[in-house]
This record gives sequence, C-alpha cells and structure tokens, in this order.
Amino acid sequence: MATLKDTESTAFSPSYDSHRFSQNSRRFRESTHLIPSPGTEGRKVKRYNPWILSLPVVIGTPLLMLAMGIGLEVAVNLSVKFGGFKVPSVNVFGTVSGQFLSSFIPTLLIIPAAFTWRELDWNLRLFQPYVLLQKGNASAEEALLLDYVLIFWSSITASITYIFQPLGRLLYLFIYKLSHRSPISWVHISDSASSTDRRYDGTVTSIKSIGLDPNVQDLTAFVAAAGFAEAAVFHHLPDPPFITGGWATAEFVFPTNVGLNGSMTVNTTGIQTSTNCANPAAPPSLQAITGSLTFNLSSKSTEGCTSSVLIDPSTALQQYGVLPAQCSSTPPNLDITFLPVMFWFVVLLYNNQLEAKTVFCSPSIKAFNVTASASLNDGSLTAVTKLSDYTPPNNVTGGELAGKAFNGVVFDNSTNPFIQARATATNSGVPGAVFRFASQLPNGPQSTFDLPNGFLDITSTVYTQHLSITAKSIYFVNFNNTLPADMISILPRLWIDPLPAHALAFFLFSIGFLGVFLHIINRRQREKLLLAAPPGSIASIVALTARSGFGDLLLPYDNALTLEKKLDGLKFRLDRRTGAILAEDDGPEGVVVGRDDAMLSLLGKDRQSTPMQAGSSTDLAYQTAVGYPPHQGPLRTPYDT
Repeated sequence: MATLKDTESTAFSPSYDSHRFSQNSRRFRESTHLIPSPGTEGRKVKRYNPWILSLPVVIGTPLLMLAMGIGLEVAVNLSVKFGGFKVPSVNVFGTVSGQFLSSFIPTLLIIPAAFTWRELDWNLRLFQPYVLLQKGNASAEEALLLDYVLIFWSSITASITYIFQPLGRLLYLFIYKLSHRSPISWVHISDSASSTDRRYDGTVTSIKSIGLDPNVQDLTAFVAAAGFAEAAVFHHLPDPPFITGGWATAEFVFPTNVGLNGSMTVNTTGIQTSTNCANPAAPPSLQAITGSLTFNLSSKSTEGCTSSVLIDPSTALQQYGVLPAQCSSTPPNLDITFLPVMFWFVVLLYNNQLEAKTVFCSPSIKAFNVTASASLNDGSLTAVTKLSDYTPPNNVTGGELAGKAFNGVVFDNSTNPFIQARATATNSGVPGAVFRFASQLPNGPQSTFDLPNGFLDITSTVYTQHLSITAKSIYFVNFNNTLPADMISILPRLWIDPLPAHALAFFLFSIGFLGVFLHIINRRQREKLLLAAPPGSIASIVALTARSGFGDLLLPYDNALTLEKKLDGLKFRLDRRTGAILAEDDGPEGVVVGRDDAMLSLLGKDRQSTPMQAGSSTDLAYQTAVGYPPHQGPLRTPYDT
C-alpha cells in the first residue's frame, strides 16, 4: 500500500510546485501535465538563439555604430580644416564617375549597419512577448495580442535608421573636377596635401602674332563681329575665347585632354581697344525742314566733332544708326574707316514729339606684351595683365596704319555688291544691337532715354565687344611660336558636408550608446527563456499552446476585439518545465488543486507550496473522489448553445 510519502513522490502530482504548473481555470481544460519533460525522449533540447542575437552581434553592432559616429565627427572636422581630402588625380575606377562613387560608397557603408540594426529590432519584437510570459502574470494585451510597449526605444532607434541613407548620400561631394596634364612636356612644380590645385611649368604653341590681316578690305571680320554682338545681346552670350573687356590676345593651343579643368597662364601679345565714348557737349538738336516731314538731327561732341542726319518720322517710330563725325583736329585726308563716329537714336513719343540721343566714340588701339590667363574648360580669358609695350616692327602699330584704329562701323562705298552688303549690315547691326539692348530693359527703351548716361553705357559695352572681336580677326596673322606657360590644374577634393555629417554622427552615436544598454538588458531577459523553434511561425505557436486549453475559448473568425474580450480575466506565463504557454484565472477565486493536495487538506495537513486557502472542504472532497486531473463539471465551449 502506497504511503503518503510515496504519493508525494509520484510523477503525476505536478501541483506540488505551483510556480511550475498551471493552476487551471474553470473556463477550459488544460493538459500540459501530459507533456514529457525536455530530454526524456533521449535527445537534448537545444534552446533557439539566432545568430543575429548572439553576443558578438548584439554588442558589436551598437559599438560599431558608436565608433562610426565618433569617426565621422573626426572626419568632418578634418575635412573643414584641410578643405577636403586629397584623392588620386587619375580616376582609378576608369569610366565610373566621381559623383556616382561619392553617393554609392557612403550608402555602402551605412546600409549594412542600418540593416543589421533593424534586424535586431525585429528579433527583439519577436522575443518580447515570450520574455513577458517568462516573467509570468502577463495579460493578453501584453503577450498574446502582442500589444507591448517595453521595446519602445528599440523601435525608435530602428525607425531612425531609415534616414541614414539620405544623410549618407549627402556626406561626400567632389568640390573640384579632375584635371589632366597636357601631352606637351610639363614639369610638376607644386602640390601639397591641403592644396586644391597642382601647378605645371612648360610651354605652349602660339598660332598668332600681331600683324594686319591682308583681307581686311573684304569686311568679313567686321560683319562677323557685328553679328556676334547682336547675338550676344539677344541671347546674353559671354565673350568668345581670347576676348575679354576690350582685350584681344594672340591665340595659343590648349591641351586637348578630356575633362580638363583649371587655367593656363601664357606670356603672349595682346591688343587693347578703347572706344572713348562720351555724351555730346549739349543735347542733340532736331530742326524741322520746311516743306517736308523730315527733321535734321545734329549734335556736337566735347572735342568739337559734329555730325548730322535727316530723320523721317513717318518711316518708323524708332530709328537708329551710326555716322562718321568730322573733327577739326582730324587730318583732311584720313580715310572714313578711321574717323570718330556718332551713334544716334530717335523715338517718336505718344504726343508725336521726337526725342533723340547721341553718343560720340573715337576708337583707339595699343599693343602690349601681356600675361593672359585662360580657362581650360572653354578657352575664355579670365585675366589679362600688361607687362610692357609691344615694340617689334609690325604693320599695325607701325607702317601705313601707324596705330590708327578702324572704327569698325563706317566704310567706303564699294562697287562689289557683296562687300557693300557687308558694310551695310555692319553699319546697321551694331547700333541695332545697342537699341535692342535698351529695349530689353524694364520699361523698354524709354527708360534709357530718360537716363542721362543710358545710351552711353550701353553703347560703350556693345561697341567695345564689337571692336575687340574685330581686333582678334584683323590685327593678328598666322604665326607659330613657342611661348612659356604655366598650367594650374584644379585637383579633386573629397569634401564632407558638415550639416548632414553632424546629423548622421549624432544619430549613430546616440543609437550606438542607447543600443548597448538595450541589448544587454534584453539578453539578460532571454537567458532562461526556453524556446526550441523560431518564434512567429504558426507551427511554433501551435506547439506552445496545443495543451494549454484556452484555445477552446476562441474561434477562427474572432476579430481583435472579440479575442480581447474572451481572453480577459486570464493571466499567461511560460511553464518553466516544458516552455508551454499556460493560462490561469486572474485572482484567487476558483483555484483548483490536485487530488493529493485535496486529500491532505481533508486530513488537516498542509504544505508550504499548496494554495489551499481558496478551496472549500466540499470542493476538496469532490476533487478527491473524481481523481486527478480534477473534474470541472460540464465544460461549455464557444460551440455550445
């Protein structure tokens, strides 16, 4: 006959340790006591621990992000201090653009850390309900319904990682493009770690020299220059190569390498053109001619030069032109192409009154030895510095021309119709460009008429460009010559943009610092968690709850609100023997004990671990009679009506 001691030692009295076994519920039956203990089937049950939650990963990832934040702060300060970082002058990746590399490499560095961190966050989310169940006394909202808030900071840090990529994209910029040396022999003379340029000393070939173009009389150069001046006004074009601010320099050959950037400085020759434009000594005079509709426009310069023209208001509301001006100091036999000129502009006002403006110009040229700096990108002159007067014999500053400047807009009549057409086009094109310039200003040309120096400023600008382009064509001839040159090649510098860099460093440092504590705490919480399969799959959930009984309360088509109501009043925990999910009534009412405990209570005995306070003697006697597991009476399920 079995003794009480033998009864106490039986394997079918799981209620001996109430913290290990379910106290059951009056709402459902559970059978977790029938689950064999882990390892009794001859194989050792290994606790599931994914590699992403291994100690090197959960500690190394936040420490890596912490180190990246500190390193980025150091890098951005060095970038500001040295003006960026030096990169190879030759693209080591061949045809891959620097802009692509500057966006791809930061992304490549950021994405693995951000991806790993988000994986850590998702695994924390998966394990958190089981961590709460392991602690016990978890409500349905905290565990089964997955409505938990204990990993709030982990979710926040994971969300911040979504902005890592756009911030990383903005980090690195190439502030200068790559420049190569010329195929001509160059000597590298300066370069430093913090410099943004590289200097080479060598020579270039000049292909022009000062001399009068023998074809100057066909007026091709003049009409071409007038056409460019008109196009520049219409389309806001800059000066062409080897032209800038009244200067025209001898052309030289640029290096032809692809991707040139920087500038070249050459000692060469140049022609400086001055228009010497000025307002008249007095407002122009408009005298009506008796017996006709025409007016005589006459004006006089401050130097005593005069000019006049007949105006017929019926032909056009706006009229303009340019005429030679006769000066007392001008030699009587001076060709008309070298005379001072008068630009005139007339507009018919709304009250049928004429308003006129005139500008007198007396062009001049000088030849100099100069230092010219030109851009290697487009050949435009960036600066011209005088060195000395140009003294070698030539037919521009000497000979028959003797330094006289072509006015470029007034020409002798020609019997050649083509030359005459060019003369007419040039004569009307330059003043037309001036008037067009005035028309494009706010309030139209009237605003220019109202200003005392309105037409003077515009005429000086347009006329200077016209004469400079003309000078490049007619005052230089073909002549090859080797000249000393200095090429400054702008080097690429890798620049870290401070604003996104500081923001990214702050987030990396904050997430790394916070993440170390988050994952240390979470790892300690998971130490005694008994899970043999990855959480989240349907099979693993069924395995954990198949014997728990509370599933009988639920229906497949219950919505979230219904599930919450049906599970209300239950507390959940993990069985420390098997790892199954157990459900118990919330509160002491209805506590059910095993058969042996009931018998001991009837005999007046007690155990420290047996919660007998909640059961009456009648209930205990009934449970003793029916055996273990205790009979709950007729169990009503959701399917019963």
